[in-house]
Amino acid sequence: MEPAIPDGIDDIDDDWLSHAMGSSVRIAEIDDIGTGVGMIGAIYRATLEGDCPDTVVVKMPGLDETARFTAQILRLNIREVGFYRELAAESPIRVPRCHFGAVDPETHQFVLVLEDVGSYRAVSQVEGMGRADAEQAVDELAAWHAHWWGAAGPIVERGTAMAIHDPIYPMLLPPVFSDGWAKVRGAMSVPRSVETVADGWVEALPGMLGSLATTPSTLVHGDYRADNMFFDDDGRVVLLDFQVIGQSVPVGDLAYFVTGSLSPATASEIEQPLYERWLRALAAEGVPESEIGGMWDIYRGAVLFCVCYPMIAGAGMDLADERQRGLMAATFERFERAAEELSLIDLL
Repeated sequence: MEPAIPDGIDDIDDDWLSHAMGSSVRIAEIDDIGTGVGMIGAIYRATLEGDCPDTVVVKMPGLDETARFTAQILRLNIREVGFYRELAAESPIRVPRCHFGAVDPETHQFVLVLEDVGSYRAVSQVEGMGRADAEQAVDELAAWHAHWWGAAGPIVERGTAMAIHDPIYPMLLPPVFSDGWAKVRGAMSVPRSVETVADGWVEALPGMLGSLATTPSTLVHGDYRADNMFFDDDGRVVLLDFQVIGQSVPVGDLAYFVTGSLSPATASEIEQPLYERWLRALAAEGVPESEIGGMWDIYRGAVLFCVCYPMIAGAGMDLADERQRGLMAATFERFERAAEELSLIDLL
């Protein structure tokens, strides 16, 4: 019998964690490692003693009420636990080992006990990813997309992912976006081009969703960015955070990665080469070339759609916190570059 899902980190003691991990462990220390990094969930590192890893990461619902509401309405916790329980073993990108995962489908209370991969090399999303790492990340993203090419439908039917054409998105995104945008623009300076795009975003949403819902589709990660990955000792990606896996046209993952994880100067230099590299990698993985042509305009629309990410995150962020404010400022600088070079205003 599985252990009960704890209400909070104070409910995780030696007995509970021993039951969850299937071996006798003693908790020496638990540290909060999620505060100040803009996470929807609460993240902790537990230092252990016994026949077990030295540390594990524990993920639970966040304390912010806005974040909890967003997580519940978008089934974020159900999706992530479902990924680890059903899909992680077949992922072409390395993911942390899941020692235990459970979610209550009624309350959305959840817990994950995961391998701690924090010793691997990280790339600061604020500073931006270099070309070599970006190329590696794009190659592995293509392998992910190819693996589930045309096969995301059954995953959506099981409730482990959500399709981009789900009616919850046009119902929920406009008010959540508007609330986040009002908070962000009141708390910090925003580039004029980003302001123009954000002001017209809600009205343009139906067209963006329609474009992203076209075929071919695959299982998308939905939050593929530098802060959600490490690079292991062989230089390969170790991917985190599966709360927004879904069914969509695949180029959206690439658009979000390039726009969110590269500095404006790097993105200007390698955006088109990365797009072409991704297409070649898909073909090399066996995706028919007839299914991957003509995606550039969808890519531009996907970048426009991705403006929602910082707004939704901003609604639950402490923008007085230096780390969170810096991430938001860097994100806006990158969307400013994209708005100008990709002519996003023309898509409104």
